[in-house]
Amino acid sequence: MTTHANRDVRAAVFRPDDERLAEAVELLDSLGADPVADPMLEVRPTGDAPADGEYVILTSKTGVELAADAGWEPGDATVCAIGESTADALRDAGYRVDLVPEEYSSSGLVEALDGEVEGVRVEVARSDHGSEVLTDGLRDAGAVVNETTLYELVRPATSGESAALAAEGGLDAALFTSSLTVAHFLDAAEERGVREEAIARLNDAVVGAIGEPTRETAEAEGIAVDVVPERADFEELACEAVEAAAPTYHE
Repeated sequence: MTTHANRDVRAAVFRPDDERLAEAVELLDSLGADPVADPMLEVRPTGDAPADGEYVILTSKTGVELAADAGWEPGDATVCAIGESTADALRDAGYRVDLVPEEYSSSGLVEALDGEVEGVRVEVARSDHGSEVLTDGLRDAGAVVNETTLYELVRPATSGESAALAAEGGLDAALFTSSLTVAHFLDAAEERGVREEAIARLNDAVVGAIGEPTRETAEAEGIAVDVVPERADFEELACEAVEAAAPTYHE
């Protein structure tokens, strides 16, 4: 089977400027796309470690790495990961994983813990932009919730190339991996005075969102979302978006 890829697909990716961005660029290149790497998130660690709890929830690979760097020991706690990428990071760092929800989302995790956490101390360790769906849902389930901020997510000062390209109609696809990447993209466009143009021209391109919360954020700002993968996975997002932007043909 031969795949004919289309190098005309210019796709913007907004992941933090670390191995995640490098892997995203490599993946897009392997798909025959022309990657535009424009990091919209910069990680600023707080130095804190997860607090004690009968259940401890980690929601990202970054959070796991920072918890490990801070010397966190889970003890007898039930260790929960929001999805498989976080679970893999925990295992790679030498931690056990006791629970991964069927649906890799805050609501999926609440559903998985509902009925188990009434009156129980649950520690949620994550970024400063974590969804309230998780903490509010756990409290509604009767948990005693503590939240520790492991890192802050800010917009890099150099970000915004993709916003300018979008406003000029220079993007064929944009891959949003969180609600915050949407917000920061629009902030960068606003700084350049091209917010409305960027939104309008993105709506002529293929817009991918990694999950429903990201889609909802984008659409609330007037950005039509074309692709949401069944699983919240960047590789699936990239493959589906590139395919939608320039279908490949197999023979």
